[in-house]
Amino acid sequence: MSSLLVFFRRFGTALLTGLLLWLSWPERGFTPLIFGAFVPLLWLERQIERSKDSRKGWRFFGWSFLALGTWNGLTTWWIWNSTDVGAIVALGLNTLFMCVPWAAFHLTKRSHGPATGYLSLIFYWIGFEYLHLNWDISWPWLTLGNVFASHPEWVQWYEYTGTLGGSLWVLGVNLLIFQIIKNVFGRELLAKLRRINTLVLSANMVGLILLPLFFSVWRYQRVSDKGEPVNVVVVQPNIDPYNEKFNGTGSAQVAKLLQLASTEADSSTDLIIGPETALPDGLWEEQIGIDKDVRTIRTWLQDYPKASFLAGLSSYKQYQAGEPVSATARKFKDADAYYDAYNSAMLLDRNGNLQLYHKSRLVPGVEKMPYPKLFGFLEDYAIELGGTSGSLGMQKNRTNFETASGLKIAPAICYESIYGDFLRAYFRGGAGFLAVITNDGWWGNTPGYRQHFEYARLRAVEFRKCVARSANTGISCFINQRGDVVAQSGWWEDAVLKHTLLANDRVTFYARHGDYIGFLCAFLAVSLLSFVLFRKLISRSR
Repeated sequence: MSSLLVFFRRFGTALLTGLLLWLSWPERGFTPLIFGAFVPLLWLERQIERSKDSRKGWRFFGWSFLALGTWNGLTTWWIWNSTDVGAIVALGLNTLFMCVPWAAFHLTKRSHGPATGYLSLIFYWIGFEYLHLNWDISWPWLTLGNVFASHPEWVQWYEYTGTLGGSLWVLGVNLLIFQIIKNVFGRELLAKLRRINTLVLSANMVGLILLPLFFSVWRYQRVSDKGEPVNVVVVQPNIDPYNEKFNGTGSAQVAKLLQLASTEADSSTDLIIGPETALPDGLWEEQIGIDKDVRTIRTWLQDYPKASFLAGLSSYKQYQAGEPVSATARKFKDADAYYDAYNSAMLLDRNGNLQLYHKSRLVPGVEKMPYPKLFGFLEDYAIELGGTSGSLGMQKNRTNFETASGLKIAPAICYESIYGDFLRAYFRGGAGFLAVITNDGWWGNTPGYRQHFEYARLRAVEFRKCVARSANTGISCFINQRGDVVAQSGWWEDAVLKHTLLANDRVTFYARHGDYIGFLCAFLAVSLLSFVLFRKLISRSR
């Protein structure tokens, strides 16, 4: 009976961490819960470490999998709406990856004591988040710092730290709250109270919560949009991605896009933005200039003398004989030649000047097969994961679009907008604002598209740039330089938004230095874990 009771207690404790993480998450969560969400899991680790269980490490790994799997499942279940197999793979792998830093923390704590152990959790977790932002199997949707997306006024200091600064804040407060609870309910209560340790920890915890918050609110009240005015029209054509997007004609979709834009565009308009794959028919890049839909857009632009047109398209590039081909190149079935397929963005003006950008942060398993030399045999199953047959091509460097007036625009296609460090090259190159084009209708009316929309607010804070966001279906919006949404559309509706935003060439500390917190923690995590494993190996050999 006692073992059954222990099981249910541990089950409930692990489940509580998962529920608290879910309940704190955007876009409808109660954000302050994040500051205590990991406390139950920390308490569970302590109980297992002090128990007489055999194979303590594996037992804790299993309970942490339950906790983190609950968080993943309840927060990102909506992936299922676009791909059932892909959802199972994504949720399972992401949970497994998240368990690794907790397992490393448990091992370090057992071998080097609580002080080093609890500190190591910060290194391991943020080091993991840094890796998860930069490797091929990247799915950083649940980076802890994203939890504040609904409250950018709390984290105005992201212009110095990026979202990993928020992760550090969350972990630090959780560890302090856990230490306070441990002092109050632990066996060493009297000794701790004699040293006033609990009061000191409580003061530190309050300070760690309030000081960053007060600084952020102070900064929020003093930030205002700066730069040169740009008159922008954002269009949300609301074309069903399952029943219309790739079944109807591309010309009809372009006509709808232009008809909607005409309701707000005028002679003062500088830029019209359409969504991802606004031109759904695949176009060969050497023929884009003569494509009938592109010519239709160019003709339409003649009525708007200042305007450029930015939108997404599917494009293809054929490699010429003798030209080096990329790792993602596909071979024609009936010819000894190769080509690449891209998810692209295009900037077009009335004079026919055309610029292209190829999406470069691709969705693993959907748009790109991670580590093709290792997992290339899975290419045939990409469709079952909700993606395309074969990996899409990408470009190595970020390149800004530039209008005839010299305005530089940072284009981000869908998934790319959640990567701060990835986007900063645009702003180091002088981009004046961020243009996000996306197609969020794949997930239906779920938290997915709302979370994606909220995350864009953090990019505005990190770079102090306005954001113009065009979603085919989802939420189109304008965001100012402190992360406030100044105009937005509703879900599943045709919409056109017009706004004068300010573009500037400011380069924030974060834009200049990127995820330095993550790099440092990753270095410390690898160094510490290597030392722990080396000592363990030496101990066993003796």
